[in-house]
Amino acid sequence: MADEHVSVVFKVYCLTVMTVVAATYTVALRYTRISASELYFSTTAVCLTEVVKLILSLGMLSKETGSPVRLKNALVEHVLCSPKELLKLSVPSVVYAVQNNMAFLALSNLDAPVYQLTYQLKIPCTALCTVLMLNRSLSRLQWFSVFMLCGGVTLVQWKAAEATKVQIEQNPFVGFVAIAIAVICSGFAGVYFEKVLKSSDTSLWVRNIQMYLSGIVVTLIGVFIADGKEVLEKGFLFGYTPWVCFVVFLASVGGLYTSVVVKYTDNIMKGFSAAAAIILSTVASVVMFGLQITVSFASGALLVCVSIYLYGLPKQDTSKLSREDTDRESKRRLITV
Repeated sequence: MADEHVSVVFKVYCLTVMTVVAATYTVALRYTRISASELYFSTTAVCLTEVVKLILSLGMLSKETGSPVRLKNALVEHVLCSPKELLKLSVPSVVYAVQNNMAFLALSNLDAPVYQLTYQLKIPCTALCTVLMLNRSLSRLQWFSVFMLCGGVTLVQWKAAEATKVQIEQNPFVGFVAIAIAVICSGFAGVYFEKVLKSSDTSLWVRNIQMYLSGIVVTLIGVFIADGKEVLEKGFLFGYTPWVCFVVFLASVGGLYTSVVVKYTDNIMKGFSAAAAIILSTVASVVMFGLQITVSFASGALLVCVSIYLYGLPKQDTSKLSREDTDRESKRRLITV
């Protein structure tokens, strides 16, 4: 399915679903990290997320190919017989695995809104990676909207952590270091994956399968490096509740929609969608965690909405305008002569 054949309605639908899932995921993940008497291993949750995403991608590829025989042929051609492609997709797998583990570490030490706020630094980071890695230019208005977005999310969550009713032992320094690592990982991995997706006609679901296979191996290694002894002693699913399973499901669905958004829009638009999720997660935090909304929230929310609108405006074709100006000047000179 080529980019030009994808309708605007489909793009809006994917961005909307991704926004809602991202907001729900953040609040649900925060809830599982502060409410459980027996805390589950975040590394196992990240690994299970990769497994679920792989299963879902296999289902989507099966639907796309239309028959078990074509599905088998696609897997043999693009997975079993393409070690170079698997190696290529292992790069974002490793980076995403680090990013996801850093997200769990950050949300164990920061309130959900503060996490959402700081994590939005990935937007200018992604914009910079897009310019450097994809040789893509952004208009002045788009750069302005990127930094307006950062200002908006800053206002939305200004001093939000001081108002929460949840009192648990946290280490903000560890949380912010984890966020910094996650921001860098997000910018690089997202743009790298976009470059791989758009540089060939290989199916999106094939690319996902290649990446998730690598991701399962990487995250399994992470499980046994970080929590190996405790996992062997207590079990892989220690501390799992229906809420934890829900978090894994949300992360899996969100990952698939993210890949669709990256394929048919771009990583910066994905970041704007995530920023819109801040507003939703903050409202949910008011109900669940007693967060107090301030006047700055309304101002920040307005800035977020305006920045999303500005970034989506079509860029003016300056080259065409310059050619028209040149033609007009030539005609004027001919008339003068």
